[in-house]
Amino acid sequence: MEHKILLKESDIPRQWYNLAADLPTPMLPPLGPDGKPISPDMLAPVFPMNIIEQEVSTERWIDIPEPVLDLLYRWRPAPLRRAVYLEKYLKTPARIYYKDESTSPPGSHKPNTAVAQAYYNKEFGIKRLTTETGAGQWGSALAFACALLGLECKVFMVRISFDQKPFRKFMMETWGANCVASPSTETNAGRKVLQETPDTPGSLGIAISEAVEQAVTDPSGQTRYSLGSVLNHVMLHQTIIGLEAKKQLAAAGEKLPDVIIGCAGGGSNFAGLAFPFTADKINGANIEIIPVEPAACPTMTRAPFAYDHGDIACMTPLLAMHTLGHAFVPPPIHAGGLRYHGMAPLVCQAIVEGLFTPRSYHQIKCYESALTWARTEGAICAPETSHAIAAAIDEAVKAREEGKEKVILFNYSGHGLMDLTGYNAYLTGKLSDYEMPEEDIRKFTKVLENLPKAEIRKSGRW
Repeated sequence: MEHKILLKESDIPRQWYNLAADLPTPMLPPLGPDGKPISPDMLAPVFPMNIIEQEVSTERWIDIPEPVLDLLYRWRPAPLRRAVYLEKYLKTPARIYYKDESTSPPGSHKPNTAVAQAYYNKEFGIKRLTTETGAGQWGSALAFACALLGLECKVFMVRISFDQKPFRKFMMETWGANCVASPSTETNAGRKVLQETPDTPGSLGIAISEAVEQAVTDPSGQTRYSLGSVLNHVMLHQTIIGLEAKKQLAAAGEKLPDVIIGCAGGGSNFAGLAFPFTADKINGANIEIIPVEPAACPTMTRAPFAYDHGDIACMTPLLAMHTLGHAFVPPPIHAGGLRYHGMAPLVCQAIVEGLFTPRSYHQIKCYESALTWARTEGAICAPETSHAIAAAIDEAVKAREEGKEKVILFNYSGHGLMDLTGYNAYLTGKLSDYEMPEEDIRKFTKVLENLPKAEIRKSGRW
């Protein structure tokens, strides 16, 4: 039995996979403020045209440039590991595999798209990137990528995470980035929020508004915005995870997995693993694909599918997605990367289609699972990743109870060595679970009432 399955560098995927080419029912188009579909050139003040081309593409395969592959070789191909010690502990007949994305220099899956986005921006002549970050994994990843490519980097970090996770800020600064707490006094969007709610913990929606504002108001025209999740091109870059995993499972003598799991905040690590296998499901494979979110931020499991802005200041186009409303301010749970109000439109359309079956977990169950993981497999996972581990454990226990051999594959999206304050809060009994009241969901989604309606369109095959 192999504990880890490794690929040679020569086996690295040389193309990204685009699920938009194979969705049985296409996504609804992004809309502008007038309610009409936007054109690619309307995104030009925010993104370089070479990334916009990927954002709107419906080509199935998109080549990975050689300079991007050269950047990825620093940590890719990433290992596929078998969780043999967890299997023994659970006494399960299931075989549990996980794609280990913690091996990147910033410690998560995020650099897979960060280096690609930094490369395309530099090729387009951009000198400076702005972005937001929740828990800090994305900010760290973009800081890392910008350092490798000689770009300036400005990061607006959600206030609660800025306070909870100071070492993420230190990582960004080590790679040369400027990291500030959001909301800040540097932007109109930030000042407006601070004036209305000075003690706000912040949100990704606020931080996105600040980052976009700084990008589009740069008089030199040499600044663009970079997003770590949600958009199609980000999902695209992350598919290298699942494409590697396919080769590694075959090398381990496995056919397709029975169950695929990933935590989901904006959707990128989940999509990266799941999308290449979703193509198999569309073509008839029997695979259960499970995105997992916090019960405190139930975007996929309780929020409506609607058109909404990606940020609180309504600077982004309207996207058709599951959303808690762009004014949503999440409770200060420790899984900071899973606190976004919306979800990737590609992921949402696949949920509408019936290809994915989302579920939610409370944070105490997730930390219990994280400790089980640490005391069997040995590694300390990110709070976000613990949601995937909790689901994997549930599926393995279910296989034991059913007496079925199953192949379970999940994405180990990052380590938790920068997140130990959350572990300390759990171990000292300071954490509590939070179930979002239905009245709060109604309150936050009220902003959707005057926006265009998103039609539910699906093939009915699943």
